[in-house]
Amino acid sequence: MILSAPPPLERLATRQRVVALTLDAGGNADAAPRAFAELRRAHVPITFFLTGRWVRLYPALARAIGRNPEWVVGDHTVDHTSMPGLSAAHARWEILEGAREVERGTGRDPKPLFRFPYGAETPSLDALVARLGYVDVRWTVDSLGWRGPCCQTVAGIVRRVDAGLEPGAIVLMHIGSSGGGTLDTDALPAVIRSIEARGYRLIALSASSVRAASR
Repeated sequence: MILSAPPPLERLATRQRVVALTLDAGGNADAAPRAFAELRRAHVPITFFLTGRWVRLYPALARAIGRNPEWVVGDHTVDHTSMPGLSAAHARWEILEGAREVERGTGRDPKPLFRFPYGAETPSLDALVARLGYVDVRWTVDSLGWRGPCCQTVAGIVRRVDAGLEPGAIVLMHIGSSGGGTLDTDALPAVIRSIEARGYRLIALSASSVRAASR
């Protein structure tokens, strides 16, 4: 019998004009230093969903994330494998070992923030995540920067994010290159400016905010 689990978190439960910008790191780190520099310049709180593999491959970048008090980390599994179809034991290992590697690499405990690779989940996986004390964090709007230059542009990313803005919105972007480009990093300054110009304040996710919204 599958125990019921809270629904995935797609936006924060608030009427305040706040937006949580999230960056997933499960592939390479192309342009990550440039993204970090822009985030520091703009003093933007942000949430990184990191895989254990990314933390191992880029230890200096992982340490830099952990040292910044405005930045929060979440668990994105060990190796960004699609989890539906995994055995219960393997799925549990992906979650718990991913969290251990992220904490070792950044010095930060990612709990209770968890994001499924590709957003691929099932009721039994949702129940497992909840049983382990995590919240399944999805998103309100996906920039689609991961599609690469073949299918997306910087202007298109900004338009998509703007169209999805609402109080408590969670924005999904990525670190690294895809399809030959680093569109999300290229778009990051314009996305931040556009969000703020529309009267929204950028925030990082927190244990209290995600748990309140997932009840």
